[in-house]
Amino acid sequence: MTDIFDQELGQTPANYTPLSPVSLLRRVERVYPDQPAVIHGSLRRTWAQTAERCRRLSSALVSRGVGKGDTVAVMAPNIPEILEAHYGIPMAGAVLNALNIRLDAATLAFILEHGEAKALITDTEFAPVMREALSQIDREILVIDIEDPQGPGGDRLGEITYEELIESGDTTMPITLPQNEWDAISLNYTSGTTGNPKGVVYHHRGAYLNAMSNIVGWDMAHHPVYLWTLPMFHCNGWCFPWSLAAVGGTSVCLRSVSAKAIFDSIADHSVTHFCGAPIVLNLLINASDNERRDFPHTVKVMTAAAPPPPSVLAAMEQSGFAMTHVYGLTETYGPAVICSWKPQWNELPPDEQANTKARQGVPYHALEDLQIMNPETMDPVSSDAAEMGEAMFRGNIVMKGYLKNPKATKEAFAGGWFHSGDLGVMHPDEYIQLKDRSKDIIISGGENISSIEIEDTLYRHPDILEAAVVAKADDHWGETPCAFVCLRDGSPASAQDIIDYCKEHLANFKAPKTVIFGELPKTSTGKIQKFKLREQANAS
Repeated sequence: MTDIFDQELGQTPANYTPLSPVSLLRRVERVYPDQPAVIHGSLRRTWAQTAERCRRLSSALVSRGVGKGDTVAVMAPNIPEILEAHYGIPMAGAVLNALNIRLDAATLAFILEHGEAKALITDTEFAPVMREALSQIDREILVIDIEDPQGPGGDRLGEITYEELIESGDTTMPITLPQNEWDAISLNYTSGTTGNPKGVVYHHRGAYLNAMSNIVGWDMAHHPVYLWTLPMFHCNGWCFPWSLAAVGGTSVCLRSVSAKAIFDSIADHSVTHFCGAPIVLNLLINASDNERRDFPHTVKVMTAAAPPPPSVLAAMEQSGFAMTHVYGLTETYGPAVICSWKPQWNELPPDEQANTKARQGVPYHALEDLQIMNPETMDPVSSDAAEMGEAMFRGNIVMKGYLKNPKATKEAFAGGWFHSGDLGVMHPDEYIQLKDRSKDIIISGGENISSIEIEDTLYRHPDILEAAVVAKADDHWGETPCAFVCLRDGSPASAQDIIDYCKEHLANFKAPKTVIFGELPKTSTGKIQKFKLREQANAS
């Protein structure tokens, strides 16, 4: 039988437009042209000025042969140029590849080759590492140098500067959308722990939908003042470069993150929102008196990365920050799960509120489904907060796949779900809670021990600044917990003190058998590099 609703009712330009976050620039330019878009040191730009620069960037790239499907890499900290790249590059039909500014030359060379970068926009601060990376590449790449007056300077590597490129662009270049919303908009490389990183491909549809989910999930009103502590190279800044255009927001740029810079920005610019990993929260909680500034308003903070300890969330709340906990991966455009807060939870005691908020939560508005599943049977686990399974995702904010890696893509999408590799439980209210990465579960004497549970306990110790727990090989038990601890300055705590504290708050078999003191290795986005800790634990 013919569907009567499909008869002569096809898609036309009048009733269908591909979803793309690029369209949000066109709207903000029309509706809020005079609204501040960018603050960077003494620099101020409106949305009209920002949109004009994006048009010029797009036009200039097209005139130099950049077109549909070409990759344009950007090596820059959180400065206006990388914000503009989130619009100008896709407007040219090209794909944005924002590079991690802390990578080594060999890895950067791999990414530029693997992603087939046709052009590279690079801040002169990173000239030494980029020069070395480019020397390892045989083919020609158009190199464009950013000379940021707020930066430390550095050598030019290309024949044209970013401002010269902008000046050469056409202000009348239209803000065009892709013909197909499934077209790639960006390429983000995972920080692989072994081997080469994988290239995660985003499409316009997913970027648009997650940008909107950010706004709805965070209850983001129009004209927020957003502080860039989260790197824009990390999952495209969790899609917030596009979210801010939708709500006519202001980006306060930071080249580098410190407690003083954050407090100064909040006090000087009335910052309303920022995102950050737990390491950023720790910076603020442990800031010295001369780094702190008073501010009269509550600042909304979105945090993810490793599950933040409840004690850290509670300390932030007590310092004037309203915390929202999200969870996601590079493969899900950044945050795809949110611990949506319920009014009745406001009546809980502070400790219970923090424990509740530490759960990962429920699907983002644009995520179709989220389950904790048995990866062998692909059946959902019981909603009893006890049975462990793997967190799996399905929907429009899951990546297109891994570039040039069909095997990895097929494995990631086995059974029609994206397999995260994160282990957790489903609570009776259908909020999920992560317990560990699949490789981070410690199996000691046949018992499964969650490293996250031990870490939560360690973070409650008054002398501990940071902590991480990994498995250490043991001839008798198979594995035992090994705790890496960074103490507060002047703390006299010993390894036995730490072990005894854990035994007071955990079943004895879960307490660390080994404690190693020192600074914890981290990625550029603040995630503790447990693979390095595992190597260290098992080398000692």
